[in-house]
Amino acid sequence: MPARRPGRAARRAAVLALLLATAAGCGDAGELEGAGATPTAVGPARLWPELTPASSPAFEIGEVNTEPVKGVTVPHDDDIRKVDPVRIVRAEIAAHAGDYDGDKAPYRDTARRMADCRKGPGHGRCPVLRPYYRDLTGDGRDDLTLGFPLLPGKTTAVRVYTVEKHRLMQVMAWEDALSGVELAGRSLVIRSPSEVAGYEYRLQWTWDREERAMLLTHDEMLRTGSRKHSRHPSASSSASSSASPSASPSASAG
Repeated sequence: MPARRPGRAARRAAVLALLLATAAGCGDAGELEGAGATPTAVGPARLWPELTPASSPAFEIGEVNTEPVKGVTVPHDDDIRKVDPVRIVRAEIAAHAGDYDGDKAPYRDTARRMADCRKGPGHGRCPVLRPYYRDLTGDGRDDLTLGFPLLPGKTTAVRVYTVEKHRLMQVMAWEDALSGVELAGRSLVIRSPSEVAGYEYRLQWTWDREERAMLLTHDEMLRTGSRKHSRHPSASSSASSSASPSASPSASAG
């Protein structure tokens, strides 16, 4: 017979017993004790109120990053799980093949290793990492999160795709030196090393219905506890402050 949760009366009795035991341990049961001086609340101080508020951004950092994926078709039922992740990465490489020249082209060695993807993502030397599926847009259908290294180099590309009007749409793109990636609810969280000892960058993208894209909603620099310096500061091609090989176990993998 399965165990049942205690009833309301039993829970109240347990809470009362706990309170009595705590009071008895203090030695002065029933007496009020001062909590010390309360700090004075300080409101925000507005600086330079004479400045005219800016009406447009000074830099283009690509807050809304969406584009249709050319050369990749979507099944009639719009099931993104039936779309080959390797074909998606091949399509991106082909679309940007002429954007970069020389030995430092970010897709150079990645393109060469795509020949090792015959068995699919995550096998052997295939650069396409294991795909993850989760409904990030709230439409009841799975969306796709992909990652692949930009070789040569130490950065990893992270992409999110959804299906819109029977087309495969890229709704988020980021490249950086990554220390972790998580799917949390309907958000994507990327952690990256910082050049400041004991800190890391933590960036969160969340789906925005109006923009039809994953927007960078949180950009933080948080302490990790480690004092080891990073030799390679975080850098991104799409933002002034930085942001996978790992992902949340709560995500559904294909």
